[in-house]
Amino acid sequence: MALSVDVIPNRSSRPAILLREAWREGTRIRRRTVANLSRMPPELVDAVRAALKGGIVLPSLDDAAAIRRSLPHGHVAAVLGTPGSLGMVRILGREPSRMRSLAAAAVAARLIDPGSKLACARSLSPETASSSLGRLLGLGPVSGNEMLEMLDWLRRRQPWIERSLAGRHLKGESALILYDVSSSYLEGRRCPLAAFGHNRDGKKGKKQITYGLLCAANGCPVAVEVFPGNAGDPSTLASQIAKARSRFGISRVALVGDRGMITSVRIREDLRLADLDWISALKTADIRKLLKPAPGGGDSPLAPERLL
Repeated sequence: MALSVDVIPNRSSRPAILLREAWREGTRIRRRTVANLSRMPPELVDAVRAALKGGIVLPSLDDAAAIRRSLPHGHVAAVLGTPGSLGMVRILGREPSRMRSLAAAAVAARLIDPGSKLACARSLSPETASSSLGRLLGLGPVSGNEMLEMLDWLRRRQPWIERSLAGRHLKGESALILYDVSSSYLEGRRCPLAAFGHNRDGKKGKKQITYGLLCAANGCPVAVEVFPGNAGDPSTLASQIAKARSRFGISRVALVGDRGMITSVRIREDLRLADLDWISALKTADIRKLLKPAPGGGDSPLAPERLL
């Protein structure tokens, strides 16, 4: 015996919708109408039909399925996997902690989607997450104040982090060090280092900070230091020499920098007094002097044909 909903055509009126029962008697199929469903709303007729087929009838679509949020993950796994294989997380802090996880998240977020620390906090929190980064690191809700506290935590650990990087990339008692300076403008007004200076960002009327980056010979960053925004590039050189000598324990240093960095004054007052080697560049006027023939008709000190 089986129940079904049948639609019976009718010439003069609407088709009849019947709930019918069917059974077999010998070789014949018998049918009997159990109920007339013609006056029922179509959705109820569909519900009866679904129930007869073994389905489940729910009041609304929201009860039928739970919608779960899907977060982008592939790029996060790639970015987190690289620092993990390089041992960068352990350099941030030896022991697992929330501050270390927040620092690792900030580094990854800077690569994935650069933004402010407040925007980073929002992208990590579960309710406003833009990727699976916060979930993978088990951060839970993250506030903007926590991200600022993490920066203070990193600042206190900076000397240890730089010594670890120097021990990894500046091996031995002698090293070739690359150094250059850049600057960034500021929107806030409370930074004690903010000042008007040589603006590289093209933001007129904005104060800035100056920062120097110290790199190993292969270009890997080792240390960074922030200076007042009105500090001239050459004036930052002395602190970098002291850092390489005292903090990193390198007795013989060869410093590589551009001509605006390693000036004649800095060579005379800093590099030679510290017994450092250096590699820099010559100004156009100095190169022209070297290209001139020597007195008495001799070859110029810098003959182009000798360079071939």
